[in-house]
Amino acid sequence: MTISDELLEQARAILYTPVISDTLDSMGLLSQALPPAVRPLDENLVLCGRARTGLYMPVYHDDAALNVYEHEIALVDDLRPGDVAVFSCAGNQRIAPWGELLSTAARARGALGCVTDGLVRDVRMIREMGFSVFAGGIGPLDTKGRAKMMLADVAAEIGGAVIAPGDIIFGDVDGVVAIPAGIAEGVLNTAMKKVTGENAVRDELAGGAKLKDVFDKYGIL
Repeated sequence: MTISDELLEQARAILYTPVISDTLDSMGLLSQALPPAVRPLDENLVLCGRARTGLYMPVYHDDAALNVYEHEIALVDDLRPGDVAVFSCAGNQRIAPWGELLSTAARARGALGCVTDGLVRDVRMIREMGFSVFAGGIGPLDTKGRAKMMLADVAAEIGGAVIAPGDIIFGDVDGVVAIPAGIAEGVLNTAMKKVTGENAVRDELAGGAKLKDVFDKYGIL
């Protein structure tokens, strides 16, 4: 099911990762949060869009026959408005598959950001752009001679969270969650209703109500 841009914009304005994670938990989906090491370059930005996935494997050589950039370039050139590049590096900390030039190209195509468990480089310039990037670390290491994207737009895994093309990626200061595309509309709508409940809980707690009484009333903590 294709999620409308309007719903994604609404979710971006209202939601936050803990309430989405709680909603997924309530559905028995306990492995949708990416590892805590995947952090935003700018904690003030919120990312919500459709996943475009790429799978990397390590390499330990470089020669004329090895083009480490071919699939990476093809994926970035094919990004569309509302897309989020999701680069799965299997925790490889030897590479920074994302940087300022890819950010520039992606933004020009209407893409919203990138999520990777690899490193990111050109951090100062990306922050100045205001482009949303979540990464497993910061470092200057190019992929050349170190890794290659082998497949694009296939299921990928980051820290136990399996992400398929078209899944909804939501990231903010608390982390990143992946919402399976087939249930994303229901998850987002349920999470927005939950936000209303959390607002009521917050108001009662601020007014001095006991936590147990509020929890017994709303079932929200």
